[in-house]
Amino acid sequence: MFSRETAAEIDKAAREFGIEGAALLAIAEIESGGQVFARIDGRKEPLIRFEGHYFDRRLSGERQARARAAGLASPTAGEVANPRGQAARWQMVERAAAIDRRAAYESTSWGLGQVMGAHWQWLGFGDVDGLVTEARSGAAGQARLMARYIDKAGLTEALNRHDWEAVGHGYNGPGFRKNGYHIKLAEAYQRQVDGPAHGEETMKTGSRGEPVAELQEALLALGYPVDTDGIYGPGTAAAVKRFQEARGLAVDGIAGPQTLAAILKQPPAPMRGFWDTVRSWFGGTFRRP
Repeated sequence: MFSRETAAEIDKAAREFGIEGAALLAIAEIESGGQVFARIDGRKEPLIRFEGHYFDRRLSGERQARARAAGLASPTAGEVANPRGQAARWQMVERAAAIDRRAAYESTSWGLGQVMGAHWQWLGFGDVDGLVTEARSGAAGQARLMARYIDKAGLTEALNRHDWEAVGHGYNGPGFRKNGYHIKLAEAYQRQVDGPAHGEETMKTGSRGEPVAELQEALLALGYPVDTDGIYGPGTAAAVKRFQEARGLAVDGIAGPQTLAAILKQPPAPMRGFWDTVRSWFGGTFRRP
């Protein structure tokens, strides 16, 4: 799930390129899991994925040998595994960039739509740095980049008529059926059309997206170690339980109104944005005590 602010940016980019807003939001949700940023050394950066076989193709000679020896390049797709965490992925790209910056950025997929840097010229950028700058400019830039790719790939018509199989093939590749990409798209679209359930003011196991990432950062700031990956998994639930126990709250691992209110009460500096995120997610219905 995205905050209302991010959803508005995606909708704006959709209208700019003649795409239905809910349909673009559906693709963004599937590609990003509802998370827009990763916290990297204190700054917000887009989510990325590094492709070692792309990197290998763009190198030769001594640079290729260095990259292969460092475990950053391989002629076989999938052989260079991406770390689970975004911080480690950014470190991987930085290591690759030290060998060949342009090749490293071209071998990385960027932002909400996971658009490959290698497409920079096809998408009308002057160089790969232009594409990367767009992706790093914020939610609006990521949304524009995704919409630009859909437009250039000729998928706008299929997306607007909700032909999820055609969109799945064009955006995810010929193997889209193996992971049910088209089914996930249809379900995500319906969620966008239906909107959040009235009065839904909880985060729990299975929740994903910006609000979860902000909650995780808030817990981290309060001294509860947890991955800030935007996925409310067992680790986040355990951290919430520890917080609840320490504050004398009902220990259920669910971040409901009482737990959120306790987290938001007198927040330290790193948590100042959490209240705005939660409020936007709940459409202004959540009230801080």
